[in-house]
Amino acid sequence: MTAKPQNRVFGKQKRQHTIIVASGDTVRHMTVRPWMAALVVCLIGIFSIGYLLATSYLVLRDDLIGATMARQARMQYDYEDRIAALRAQVDRVTSRQLLDQQVVEEKVDKLMEQQQALSSRHGKLDALLDRAESSGLMNKNASGDASAAAKGDHAELTGGLKSIERLLSSGKPADATPDNSTLAYVPAPETVADRADRVFSKVTLSLKHIEQDQLTRVRHLTTGASETADEIQSIMQNVGVKVPTVMASAASKDESVANDDGGVGGPYVAPENVDQFDQSMANLDTALTRLETVRGAAESLPFRNPAPGKLITSPFGNRKDPFFGKLALHTGTDFHFSPGEKVKATAPGKVVSAGWTGGYGNMVEIDHGDGISTRYGHMEEILVKIGDTVKAGDALGLAGSTGRSTGTHLHYEVRENGRAIDPMYFINAGTKLASYINGLGTI
Repeated sequence: MTAKPQNRVFGKQKRQHTIIVASGDTVRHMTVRPWMAALVVCLIGIFSIGYLLATSYLVLRDDLIGATMARQARMQYDYEDRIAALRAQVDRVTSRQLLDQQVVEEKVDKLMEQQQALSSRHGKLDALLDRAESSGLMNKNASGDASAAAKGDHAELTGGLKSIERLLSSGKPADATPDNSTLAYVPAPETVADRADRVFSKVTLSLKHIEQDQLTRVRHLTTGASETADEIQSIMQNVGVKVPTVMASAASKDESVANDDGGVGGPYVAPENVDQFDQSMANLDTALTRLETVRGAAESLPFRNPAPGKLITSPFGNRKDPFFGKLALHTGTDFHFSPGEKVKATAPGKVVSAGWTGGYGNMVEIDHGDGISTRYGHMEEILVKIGDTVKAGDALGLAGSTGRSTGTHLHYEVRENGRAIDPMYFINAGTKLASYINGLGTI
């Protein structure tokens, strides 16, 4: 072995590795340098790492795929759960809106029924007010105020329902109920049903006030009609006029029931539910019917003054006869009249006598029914004939001095069943009745 040369200056020389490749006669050699070794080591390392990575991927691929699929499945389930929750929430909101709408519709139907009932009551009340006015129970101004009040009530009803419609149409739909976490901090929003309850409560209260006002008005009219009928009846009975049958039966109905000793009986049946307002209307109708009957009876009888403002020249009763100079019964009342002045009827009736009648001279007699008749004597001229139907205030003739008369005047008589009675009883009663019956005191 040949000794290696040494460097005397720098010491021992480092030799590089050499690779010799011999193939037959050919010999080849290659010097291995350090960078080549490093490159080989790097390549081997890279290959090893790649191999390890590939092996790990192949080994862990199924786990990764399974984890990915599981994560996607969980995401899908979460989405489905969220969608289902949203659908349930939408269904709850829709159901609540439908329920609120149904509640609102029911309340609107109830209000419409109340409106129709009140409108019907207004019609009946207006008719009764007209009857009360025609019966002299209330003057025109009071009737106008009542009618205006009725119209105002109807306008208030219509306006109230229109206001409800505007309030409901402008409202927002009901919101979903907030989460439990916000219930302690955020107040629940007002739903359509809550808003409808609030609005309908106000309207219902207003309707009750209107109904109560109507009921009070009806009761007031009923009391007034009954009291007026009682007063008229009392005045007529004081004069001695027979009370009409219908009125008498109505006035003595309670007494007859209380004093009736006849037997009563029958099975017990629960009473019918009678509306308070309808019962009050029925009572008012009965009271007005009685008042109309009494009023009609009073207007058909001679309660008017045949000579308003005229001087009475000779009253009813015993007096000194102007022709014989001895005591005699004067069956009428004499009123001073100017020659040719019109003599008017004091009540409606039928002419049963018209012509010359002894001491009456030209006389007209009118039958007013119920046995009551009036006579008008000493007229210069008669303007009616037997069989004519006259009204209160119609001209019967012209004043004069015919028959047993000392001068122009009107001899006025009132007879009941042919018996002469003092006309001043009727005239004074008519003065009292004039405060209850319009136009009764004048002709």
